[in-house]
Amino acid sequence: MKSNKKYFPILFFATLAVGVVLGTMLNFPAPGNFSSANNHKNKLNKLIDFIDNEYVDSVDTDSIVNLTVNNILEKLDPHSVYIAQEEMEEVSQSMRGDFVGIGIHFYMVGDTIAVIKPIENGPSAKAGIQAGDRILFAGKDKLFGKKIPQDTLFSKLKGNAGSEVQLTVYRKMLNKKFNVTVKRDVVPIKSVDVALMLDKTTGYIKINRFAETTYAEFKKGLLTLKKQGAKTLVIDVRDNGGGYLEKAVEIADDFLKKDQLIVFTKNKKGRIDKTFASEKGIFETGNVFVLINENSASASEILAGALQDNDRATIVGRRSFGKGLVQREMDFGDGSAVRLTVARYYTPTGRSIQKSYGKGNEDYFKEFGHRFETGELYSKDSIKLADTLKFKTPKGKIVYGGGGIVPDVFVPFEVKHGEESIAYVMQSPMVGNFVFEQLDKDRKSFKDLTFEQLLAKVEKTDLYFNNFRAYLKRNEIDLNLEKNKELVKRYITAEFAGQLFGEQKYFEIILKEDVMIKAVLKK
Repeated sequence: MKSNKKYFPILFFATLAVGVVLGTMLNFPAPGNFSSANNHKNKLNKLIDFIDNEYVDSVDTDSIVNLTVNNILEKLDPHSVYIAQEEMEEVSQSMRGDFVGIGIHFYMVGDTIAVIKPIENGPSAKAGIQAGDRILFAGKDKLFGKKIPQDTLFSKLKGNAGSEVQLTVYRKMLNKKFNVTVKRDVVPIKSVDVALMLDKTTGYIKINRFAETTYAEFKKGLLTLKKQGAKTLVIDVRDNGGGYLEKAVEIADDFLKKDQLIVFTKNKKGRIDKTFASEKGIFETGNVFVLINENSASASEILAGALQDNDRATIVGRRSFGKGLVQREMDFGDGSAVRLTVARYYTPTGRSIQKSYGKGNEDYFKEFGHRFETGELYSKDSIKLADTLKFKTPKGKIVYGGGGIVPDVFVPFEVKHGEESIAYVMQSPMVGNFVFEQLDKDRKSFKDLTFEQLLAKVEKTDLYFNNFRAYLKRNEIDLNLEKNKELVKRYITAEFAGQLFGEQKYFEIILKEDVMIKAVLKK
């Protein structure tokens, strides 16, 4: 089946939507027990018991309950959600910022786990596992075969910290099979991808979500950049769907002076909770820029809104998602949970940036596609917000509520209207999978290259560009890459650098031609 030009933007957004749906969350659990004095609240329990005990056929009542809970939440708002038991552990790990396992980035080659690279200083790296290795067995458990579910594979590799697992590994480069014992350990899941210098005085920090460890990671990166001479800071929250409200607040606090308002929330009873900056800020002077796009949501918008409303940062990019609701989690005790919207949050000027969900959840999430159709991603003049939602910052700058954060400096989409699919494919896992396959064909020829030699090998030829075009066609994706050849080659080169030399080298290559970064450096 040939790809539709609208397919990839929507598909890519869907992968980000999980983070956006879960959105801004208060970092404490809701009470586990609720009053059930009213008889009508017991109807569901009575019905389930009746079905369990008397229904003529066998029925999975758990699935009925899950369906019922989902149906109830769909009547509320798009961000009140039920998280099933089988999904909860992955969500919790992401928000906690770590997991216990063997520590590898991997790719399924056919029916086999192939190591893209072991996590630096992680259990597998310490045990000598290398990029390109295939993991065939964990103990006596076979890990390859088309009928083995991925969750079964993962469960064999995870375990308790300190426990050992003997892996049978095939090293393709040496055509050799061997056993290695790996001691499982806590493996961090980074929420700050990179902190680097763009030039002698401009630092850059990329945040992919707001988890428990985010502020610690951010502070470490910021202090390092200050030591390297950063007088200006760029905070990149593009494609960041949110997370813990408190972590966005902690980061904002580092840029604001004592007693400046960061955010306030309001619940159904009208209770208002305000959060102000403390004295601890470590970057209260110096220029600040925040990069946002249509997938920046919730906690990302809290950070951008706080700095914009206090005239502390210049917001660069495109209008953000528009999620101004706060969730609180209730654990059901069986591994599943509900995240229920319990408050709205407001930026310091009093803006609610929550976009309307009055027409239902489907229409709410389709609004992203509407931005493509109206041309908003290419022209700031196409952004339509009501004049009644105008607010003023202390210095008199006009800002808007009711539908995301509108940037101070608008930067259009990197590719021409109608060619969005190419940009989204280049940011998808397909590029990483392609590069792994290219390396896997002849890993020896890349083994001893310096970074400069790698760039010369990859950039100064169309070999990998042509191979990537063929790779897409094999996967039934028909795109005209020629119109954006330089962009395609840049992402391919960056992925080679990332897999061979680490994530910082990936970002160094990508950011050199990044249109938002260029807009910042012109200031």
